[in-house]
Amino acid sequence: MPPHPTTDLPVALSIAGSDSGAGAGIQADLLTFAANGVYGTTALTCLTAQNPHGVSGVQAATPAFVVEQCRQVTAHYRPKALKTGMLLNVEIVRAVAAFIAEAKIPAVIDPVMVASSGATLLSTEAVAAVRQELLPLAAVVTPNLDEASILLGRRALGGTHGVAEALELARAYGVPFLVKGGHAEGDVLIDALAWPDGRTRTLTAPRLPGLDTHGSGCTLSAAITAHLARGESLEQAVQLAHAYLQNGMKNPLQVAGLKHIRH
Repeated sequence: MPPHPTTDLPVALSIAGSDSGAGAGIQADLLTFAANGVYGTTALTCLTAQNPHGVSGVQAATPAFVVEQCRQVTAHYRPKALKTGMLLNVEIVRAVAAFIAEAKIPAVIDPVMVASSGATLLSTEAVAAVRQELLPLAAVVTPNLDEASILLGRRALGGTHGVAEALELARAYGVPFLVKGGHAEGDVLIDALAWPDGRTRTLTAPRLPGLDTHGSGCTLSAAITAHLARGESLEQAVQLAHAYLQNGMKNPLQVAGLKHIRH
């Protein structure tokens, strides 16, 4: 196959679930990819029936079909970066990990394990597969504090502790970690980026009251993926993605009585 023209848009792939309310998941990823100048492709892991008040149903794709979507996308579109979101079960986790290892595409791993409500989204077996098979393949891992707590084996505090926690995780798994501070206490939120070699970087933002933050984690990881696909370094990608998310939160959309992140 001849090379694509250099004028082609860079391509990113999201391997995640569908959010029927469109605030998170595949829908948020596609909006974010487009807003950050990349063409978005997808491999759906599951369908959900949900709105901002909760999830009433989930329908999983088979692991083989998830991987078939990925292979069809990569065969034609050649994504320069990918991200994972909700992988739902241990079989999908293992299938996606095997695909990433084979495809060797830089992967932003959003380890979706705990809902904002505190509900656990992955079984113990699936969490183990994420830790052992998926995280070591990441270009960067983007846990919130609840997910960082699972990975650390103790409560992650974030805030002024965030850098040390991110560095501990980066060294434990051998890949960069961005520990998001949105669930920490206080009016100033700190995201901590750390590399296994000891380098660290922090990004701060004020807490914004009265905003539905559902999907903010998906948006951040998708924006990082977009900038990696555009050829930015990890540090640049994280910085630009953080700024993009903050702008979207400071200038929200009013939809059905709630303020949503603007993409």
